[in-house]
Amino acid sequence: MQLASKIKHYLFNAFRELFVYNHSSLEFRAKLFALILSANENIKADDFLIIKKIGMNIYKNDDERANLLMLNTKELVKKVKENNGLDIDTLVSNIQKELKLMPRYAKKIDIDSLKELLLLSHDRDTISYQENMIEFLQKTKEETLHERRSQIEKDEEKIESKY
Repeated sequence: MQLASKIKHYLFNAFRELFVYNHSSLEFRAKLFALILSANENIKADDFLIIKKIGMNIYKNDDERANLLMLNTKELVKKVKENNGLDIDTLVSNIQKELKLMPRYAKKIDIDSLKELLLLSHDRDTISYQENMIEFLQKTKEETLHERRSQIEKDEEKIESKY
């Protein structure tokens, strides 16, 4: 990574909530991807390029936001792998808490994108564990969308009226 890029990443990391539009939404997506990736003990640096590719689709070829998604995901996975105050159970708990606070985030759980990450695993047990996580996220998404439908509609109306 070039020095300018490292400095830019450091500043974005330090002040991302101020600089990044809809930071909490991007962070939520990063947690989803980190949850699935963290289950794979043999993750390689190149594996995060899939996150960038998915980010390019989500953010309509916005390279900056796709990079931020990739970097946030990488940071979360690193914390899990290094046992630095974060583990898979904590990620699950954080995702559930965020869905209670912002039920509209359930729409951001893209099961097809998460399934792409299964291709990075080669161990049958790891894949099975990841599939169970994806199944849990699918169920959580459906329950949230059903049970909190009126709240989601109100939240989206507020957002649309701002713009």
